[in-house]
Amino acid sequence: MIRRFLNRFSIFEIIIIAFMATIGVAIKPVIVPLAHIITGPLYIPGGAVAGGLYMMWVVLGAGLIGKKGVATLISVVQAIMVISLGIYGNHGVLSLLTYILPGIIVDLYLLLFRVKQFSMVSYFIGGILANISGTFLVNVIFFRLPFIPLMLTLSAASLSGGLGGLIAYTISNRLRKNDALNSFINRRGYND
Repeated sequence: MIRRFLNRFSIFEIIIIAFMATIGVAIKPVIVPLAHIITGPLYIPGGAVAGGLYMMWVVLGAGLIGKKGVATLISVVQAIMVISLGIYGNHGVLSLLTYILPGIIVDLYLLLFRVKQFSMVSYFIGGILANISGTFLVNVIFFRLPFIPLMLTLSAASLSGGLGGLIAYTISNRLRKNDALNSFINRRGYND
């Protein structure tokens, strides 16, 4: 079943999925401490604000490839990387939940609303959903904030996720306008 699912993707798409997962995990240790400078005095978890910038890679990968399950697959790769390498943000086996849920939520959004072509709105909503779901789950498992601070945290996550989605849209738009992906595919011979 897993093999049949993965066979739907070309080698180039698998490379993009791995690249998006890696970038999302790699920038987290840089972004979160910077976010803590802003969020610390407000008693908002830094991941809520920083999440928009590392969740955007999940949404960008889904938008670039445009196939069902891409966001979840990127999230699964991220969870495996974090658990196996023991890198920043490792919550042990609970990382499987906290990393995979945002991808599942993005894929559910794309499935339920039958998004075939990613637009600016799709990226925006995808970024919001990814960051809110991740922030909410981390809160339920670890922080257990009271209602009002939780709403403030989810509001910050929503704003950050939306901005991350807009950045992902801009990146995708520039890549498409410059034919960056198409020229790479043709040059390397990955015509599917």
